[in-house]
Amino acid sequence: MSSQRPLARRRRAVAAAGAVSAGLLVLSACDKPTPMATVTIGNDSVSTEAECYKDGDNIGRAEAAKCALKKASDTISVPQGETLRIGVDPEIADEGWALWINGQRVTDPFKKTYYSFEGVDLFASQQGQPAPKTLNISIVQQNKADSKFAGVWNFKLENADA
Repeated sequence: MSSQRPLARRRRAVAAAGAVSAGLLVLSACDKPTPMATVTIGNDSVSTEAECYKDGDNIGRAEAAKCALKKASDTISVPQGETLRIGVDPEIADEGWALWINGQRVTDPFKKTYYSFEGVDLFASQQGQPAPKTLNISIVQQNKADSKFAGVWNFKLENADA
């Protein structure tokens, strides 16, 4: 009987070591989450990880423009006259970020974690065309010199008044 106890302890030790090894293997296979960006309209918010991101490395202007045209997975409704608020993780703000609409840059880069666009009618009709029903906005992590583009976060805005 005494010879079975050390054998049982050895089995438990081997099983525990195997479980720890398997856990470490699973954790090492996980991707590090990208920084988050958030869009807030009134009391509604949506947050997303990057559409394109290489751990802060430069993805280049062409890749950033291509990523800014990808379909957003998160949608938020925007009534006319409502303030658009954008929040980004500090590591995005450290480099700088700009707002792009439908794949075109519309602001100079900011170095803030939060910016509020007040009184901007994103869905204004232009040149006799009816107001769009949707817009795709992107937060593009880029420096002021336009030499480094490190990530793109996409959101779809729906015209609540259309």
